[in-house]
Amino acid sequence: MFSNNQYFSLVFGAFFLLSIIFSLLINRLFLNFVKTLGIRNQNDTMIRWSSQAKPAVGGFSFYIIYLLAIVSFSIFFDSNKVFLNKEFIGILLATMLGFLLGLTDDAYNTKPILKLAAQITCGVILMITGTTINVSSSATFNSVATVFWVVGIMNSLNMLDNMDGITSTVSVSILLSALSVMIIHHDYESVYFMSMTGVMAAILGFLYYNWNPSKMYMGDTGSQFLGVFLAAMGIKFLWNAEPPSGDFISARNILLPVIVFIMPIIDTTTVVINRMMKGKSPFVGGKDHTTHALAYLGFSDRQVALVFWAITFISLILVLIIERYLVDWNHFYSMLFAAYIAVMFSVFYFASKAHVKD
Repeated sequence: MFSNNQYFSLVFGAFFLLSIIFSLLINRLFLNFVKTLGIRNQNDTMIRWSSQAKPAVGGFSFYIIYLLAIVSFSIFFDSNKVFLNKEFIGILLATMLGFLLGLTDDAYNTKPILKLAAQITCGVILMITGTTINVSSSATFNSVATVFWVVGIMNSLNMLDNMDGITSTVSVSILLSALSVMIIHHDYESVYFMSMTGVMAAILGFLYYNWNPSKMYMGDTGSQFLGVFLAAMGIKFLWNAEPPSGDFISARNILLPVIVFIMPIIDTTTVVINRMMKGKSPFVGGKDHTTHALAYLGFSDRQVALVFWAITFISLILVLIIERYLVDWNHFYSMLFAAYIAVMFSVFYFASKAHVKD
């Protein structure tokens, strides 16, 4: 009765809508019945823009719907593609560890060295199960780059979660970019497409409660899970996107993920540079992020979130242009997009230097 494409569209569309509804309901349930779980103490190292303590339980809905997406795919499609796939099992294990790391951190404030060790383990799990960045002929370089990328993105999303709606909107745009690449390459008949659809729906449902003025936060449970999940999806569908013909293929595959993850990368790089130049530890929280710089410039919390969403939406448009039209990659495209990244970094870096307080 339905063609293959129609069947996939129907299943994914229905799952997406039901996941949004389920996310809204489950987060409402947490708000009604969980009053203290995930609420941080005044002396924690994670410093948020808002001084008001709120439940940090949004990450639970992300992980629950992520698991439901996997189960749903195995019901409607070939379950062997899920449970007999070493690469996917590795991603499942890494995301589970990321979720448990965040849950432990929300509950017990894990020591930085233990947190880093768990993040490195997430990267190693992905690497040894086949989810590896492939931009060099050196296997050692690719392995180190993979672990560095995973640890970096997990920390970047965690650090970016300092103001209402920021990490949520950025994550939705990142997922849209990865999904767009899959659609362009006709790679949507997979558990990864279903899981990204589910996680995006979960974030949108959570965003209803996380938009300023927020009622809840995602907590480390959410940011650590999203960090490893988005890092893995970034490796599969951005770093290792189908290469075009022409020169500088590796440059293109480096620029693509940087463009998609541009705001978490810029924010973390800016914070680390500024803190190290002041002799401070990069791992101690503070109100010196790019989000705070915009606030000091006079933007409201909602406007800051909209600025971040707009920039990541521009990144989505650039990804569509790169994947759809720039098939024959050359030096000019590499310099053009590298210049765009440099300009964006310069704008936010100098804004932070001029307007962020100690």
